[in-house]
Amino acid sequence: MKLGIVGLPNVGKSTLFNALTQTQAAEAANYPFCTIEPNQGKVGVPDGRLATLAQLAGSQKIIPTQITFVDIAGLVKGASKGEGLGNQFLSHIREVDAIIHVVRCFENGDVTHVDGSVDPLRDIDTIETELMLSDLERAEKHQVKIAKLAKSGDKDAKEAEAVLSAVLAALGQGKPARTIPDDLKAHHFFHDLQMITGKPVLYVANVGEAEATTGNAHVTKVQHFATGQGSGVVMIAAAIESEIAQLPEDEKEVFLTELGLSESGLSRLIRASYDLLGLMTFFTVGPKEARAWTLRRGAKAPQAAGEIHTDFEKGFIRAETIAYNDYIVCKGEAAARDAGKLRTEGKEYVVQDGDVMHFLFNV
Repeated sequence: MKLGIVGLPNVGKSTLFNALTQTQAAEAANYPFCTIEPNQGKVGVPDGRLATLAQLAGSQKIIPTQITFVDIAGLVKGASKGEGLGNQFLSHIREVDAIIHVVRCFENGDVTHVDGSVDPLRDIDTIETELMLSDLERAEKHQVKIAKLAKSGDKDAKEAEAVLSAVLAALGQGKPARTIPDDLKAHHFFHDLQMITGKPVLYVANVGEAEATTGNAHVTKVQHFATGQGSGVVMIAAAIESEIAQLPEDEKEVFLTELGLSESGLSRLIRASYDLLGLMTFFTVGPKEARAWTLRRGAKAPQAAGEIHTDFEKGFIRAETIAYNDYIVCKGEAAARDAGKLRTEGKEYVVQDGDVMHFLFNV
């Protein structure tokens, strides 16, 4: 699963990416287009349950589940027509599963803004417009081909034409492709279209260090806008997060406490990103390792087995499952089994977030 970090130049994308990946892989500089190729970094998803399970099981290793962030260079007005290497950057966005839209909500005369002033709603509109124009051009290219196939009586083409008509109507009204009806979004043709504005969006309001806990009027505007769009907002001071990321683990909590923060903004962002993709976590626990695995909500036991190894899914027989709370209350697998909390589940079992699982398979 990949999330693309987008926004105008100089809004804090690369600073945020560096903090997320705890590297300096993306050059953070005070000029546009300092990021020319998209940087990628895998990030562990914070989950306190994993350490608790490891402690109870005496696991030697702890392995969190991960998601991938992609730092995409700053877009500018005219990107859909190739301005500022826009075509190249837009193609990178099409390849991600969801979008993290970083919006500048801090005032700093030392950090230039491409439009000369800080206005988060104007900035959001600039990016959204370019993404919609790019999608519109792409959809129109498909329209002629699909129309010809539909006239010939091709059933799949007729279904695709209905999806395409809805997409074109939405974009023509200045609305993103994700606003079309859910049944049309579920069609495989919509996925094949790779509409950028069809992807879920999470807004990151990047504030100054002094506003890390209080926010400001800019953040309020972004929150109001996002609510109207059905999207979420995470407020972060990217500069502070970058500092925290470089600290030793034992110093991070002290630093956060001094700032009046209960946890890092990055932890909140990662969890929100995870939720944005409709993901959940199941666990495998033993003396060698306690490990978290990523799974889409609503997935069944064989699919969970397949996350570990494709052979597990092909030869799936059954799953032994303990709910996380039962595992904790019983203080481990053996006691949970004795208490009748270990369940045997078949192919139709819908995995629940936090399930501790063992798979039996035959290949």
